[in-house]
Amino acid sequence: MTRRPMVFVHGLIGTLQTPALHHPFAPTPTLAPDLLGYGVERGSDPAAITLAAQAQHVHTAIRAAFGEQPVSVIGHSVGGAIAMLLADRFPEQVACVISVEGNFTLGDAFWSGSVARMTVEEAEALMAGFRADPAGWLARSGVAPTPAHLASAADLLSRQPGSTVRAMGRAVVEATGHPAYLAAVEGVFNRIPVHLVAGERSLAGWNVPDWAKAKAASLTVLPNTGHMMMVEDPTAFTDALAGCLAA
Repeated sequence: MTRRPMVFVHGLIGTLQTPALHHPFAPTPTLAPDLLGYGVERGSDPAAITLAAQAQHVHTAIRAAFGEQPVSVIGHSVGGAIAMLLADRFPEQVACVISVEGNFTLGDAFWSGSVARMTVEEAEALMAGFRADPAGWLARSGVAPTPAHLASAADLLSRQPGSTVRAMGRAVVEATGHPAYLAAVEGVFNRIPVHLVAGERSLAGWNVPDWAKAKAASLTVLPNTGHMMMVEDPTAFTDALAGCLAA
């Protein structure tokens, strides 16, 4: 198992602090910081939330935990976009990136874009509805409402207010809609290994440019899973990450 520290960057909703995602890598050091607006950072000003600010926030957390030591960064969904910005801005800190259905284009931000257009009140009502019906929220990604999955969903949905989700939706639309974003991402692909991980059910909806597929260090598709693969099958997910890091 790799000894390089692993840093997990969560997506629009939730956290990647779940012990089941970290224990398989022991004794490798791991870190899964709450992004601005989430968890212990939920008091952050939504107006200050941008993907660049999130990348800076993650870098600060990495420096506090590991100093200047290079790390492997795993980013899920919007977290994948943040991972790319982190690697672009701080190349000496990021040794490789694993993009787990990370955002490449506005096509990957359909749901983020819909939340971005909401008022704060509408976004808060949306999240309240999800929290009241975690089974329904899981069903959106084709995840069965088992007791374990429902417990995970309740935890993920409790991590952020609607104002944060709205701000992050706006941030991802703004960042990925700019031509400079894909140029920066391609620069990361040219410099370090970038692994792509997707769920079998959601792969077709992931807008990965042809050049990214060609330059990727690997592409791993997890059978019988969708976008929330780490909830559906955490063992298969961590096995896939281990395979990427061993490549």
